[in-house]
Amino acid sequence: MRTFSKPFPKHSVPPRSLTPSPLGRAQPVQMDAEQVKRQGWREQHILVIAQDDARLDFLERQLIASIGERLYGVRNQQGGHHG
Repeated sequence: MRTFSKPFPKHSVPPRSLTPSPLGRAQPVQMDAEQVKRQGWREQHILVIAQDDARLDFLERQLIASIGERLYGVRNQQGGHHG
């Protein structure tokens, strides 16, 4: 009785594991910052505003700066953004 075995293709794809790699869980999930801010405001009444947000006018920017300084102190003026 003769048995024939097929040769493996030269460019075969390695078999995939049925168990997910633990590295997959370490990958950061990209989020939409505006959506998170919107959800925070609507659900928890938490407001996150950048002082230089282009949607604000001059007086609104000044108000944001005034509130921020009263609550958290004067900003570090050495430049750069967090984040």
